[in-house]
Amino acid sequence: MTRSAANLICGRRTKYLVLLFWVAVIAIAGPLAGKLTEAEENDNSAWLPEGAESTQVLELEESFRDTDEVPAIVVYERPDGITDADRATAAEHAATLTDLDHIGEVQGPIPSEDGEALELVVPINMGEGGWETLGEVVGQDGGIRDVVGSGEDGPSVNVTGPGGVAADFAEVFDGIDGRLLLAAASVVIVILLLTYRSPLLWALPVISAMVALTTAQAVVYLFADSGTITVNAQSVGIMTVLIFGAGADYALLLVARYREELRRHQDRHEAMSFALHRAGPAIIASGLTVLVGMFCLVFAELNSTSGMGPVLSIGIAVGLLAMLTLLPALLVIVGRWIFWPVRPTFGSVDHTTEGIWARIGARISRRPRLVWVVTSLALGALALGIVRLDANGLTNEEAFTNTPDSIVGQDIFAEHFGAGGEQPVVVISNADGADEVQSAFAETPGISNVEPAGEADGLVMMTGTLEAAPDSSAAQETVSDARDAVHAVPEADAQVGGDSAILLDTLNAAESDNQLIIPIVLIVVFFILAVLLRALLAPLLLIATVVLSFAAALGISALVFEYILGFEGADAGFPLFVFVFLVALGIDYNIFLMTRVREEAHKYGTRRGALIGLASTGGVITAAGLVLAGTFAALAVMPMVFMAEIGFAVALGVLLDTIIVRAILVTALNLDIGAKMWWPSGLSKKPDVTPDDLVEGEPALVR
Repeated sequence: MTRSAANLICGRRTKYLVLLFWVAVIAIAGPLAGKLTEAEENDNSAWLPEGAESTQVLELEESFRDTDEVPAIVVYERPDGITDADRATAAEHAATLTDLDHIGEVQGPIPSEDGEALELVVPINMGEGGWETLGEVVGQDGGIRDVVGSGEDGPSVNVTGPGGVAADFAEVFDGIDGRLLLAAASVVIVILLLTYRSPLLWALPVISAMVALTTAQAVVYLFADSGTITVNAQSVGIMTVLIFGAGADYALLLVARYREELRRHQDRHEAMSFALHRAGPAIIASGLTVLVGMFCLVFAELNSTSGMGPVLSIGIAVGLLAMLTLLPALLVIVGRWIFWPVRPTFGSVDHTTEGIWARIGARISRRPRLVWVVTSLALGALALGIVRLDANGLTNEEAFTNTPDSIVGQDIFAEHFGAGGEQPVVVISNADGADEVQSAFAETPGISNVEPAGEADGLVMMTGTLEAAPDSSAAQETVSDARDAVHAVPEADAQVGGDSAILLDTLNAAESDNQLIIPIVLIVVFFILAVLLRALLAPLLLIATVVLSFAAALGISALVFEYILGFEGADAGFPLFVFVFLVALGIDYNIFLMTRVREEAHKYGTRRGALIGLASTGGVITAAGLVLAGTFAALAVMPMVFMAEIGFAVALGVLLDTIIVRAILVTALNLDIGAKMWWPSGLSKKPDVTPDDLVEGEPALVR
């Protein structure tokens, strides 16, 4: 950041203009942010791969039936046999449910062949309300579950089927913003209190983050309302965590440099100007790395993933702007007293350069090559756990960390009515070849009870019952076989859809996204680092260390998920999300460190600069890592395996980046390679001391 821009932000008069600007922004943004939930799209189209066969079938189904209609299934079970009283109760429930809003004609009660269960098929018309309507209709308060009860005095009663499962997912995401905001803010406040050792200072970064979050929500709403981007509850929830985590990181780095400059400058405005001028480029580069890295998700086939890219990029952009303008203005407005009880006075000694990180650097300097080789091998060994990672998608039962009502009902339904009866496979073809398509479909192993389901606009729709559970890998194999069979019918243009086909297409799209987006992110991050550090070798090594850290985090996570937490697998998009978050966010700490090392290398040489950089930034980067890890760990408050796994893996990876990669591995590489780290820039030719010249206990903290 230029000195003129820094002076403008924290000038004696202009600081108040900056504050007034943000007050005006929040006055406009507040009402818009409150509308963001209304703009969320949580139906299938907001999550599916746009060009997939199952997505096309969903669109064609609109000609045959109301695609806003989702069936819920009420299943009654009495292991010793359904009684006449049970049938009467179920019939009474059916009559009552038909009279409720958004519910069509209820079918049933339908008995199971073994006489131990009954089912009601309850069609729910979601209309424009989508998931919100579905949750209200199925929910306990005046909804289906309220009407049918829990079956305490008779057969067990559970609400399942596509409607019941979707309602339980909707309940999980209902209020996600508030829960994640509370969890993330609590983590940030606690860590800032411990870091700053001030009962007051933490409030300014938190206020700035809250302003950034509200503003970002308003901007996202405007884009979503205009149809420019697709927003869902998941992307909004992760944006909340990201703004608090990354925003607190930027605040920590700025405040640490401001505190350092306050000891050198009597005028706090001048101190902040120097802090912004010197720390600003690293913060901006870090923010741009995260922003561009997240935006790369826009290339994904999955709508849920591609829509998340712009949402998270907007969050980072607004958070970066707030931390570089609003926070500095607030700090210089309130003055030095905000640091009470440890106020940095002019001329006082900065003891950070004599602390634990200076001692760690001195120890690494003894044998840097041995340190980085051993550290790399250790991380590589931890990465071997990846072989235990099963990222082939999660069934409905595996997707929850608890066991909601719909999952209990799903198991009961499968036991008495067959696993695939509630979610059939759908085939749509041209009418001319419908008979041949139906024969090929019916002959597919794993498919039974193929029936015509309607004819419209020269197309015929038919459905088939799966013998396997609709969300199982066996069902996906059956769908793949069905596609091979019906695609072979000449000129029929047959397509296969349904819930199992959606799962298969989602898995395939996720695999394709991994292969496309991971290289793009690496190229983008390398380019940003090369421009920032004006070198080629250093960016390559930094990216290699972060990728190694990502692999280690994924390996450890896989073992923890399987052997400690008992998770059955991981979502297909899990590796991609963890990679993007860890590479984009993990490179931050290397940027913070290496920009300081480069600054000091001009004065003292790269090896001494490496020790100065580690000693000067060690504390603040560690605190930043703890904040980011803590905020992502807050995702564990959601009873979803996907969110819990993302939170754990990213938090673990951030801690590895902060404590191991940045402090030990990168520092050891700097000390071993020396000035050549900056090849091919002129700095790489600057004379440098040898590792043997670095004296233990004297990390060259010269001023």
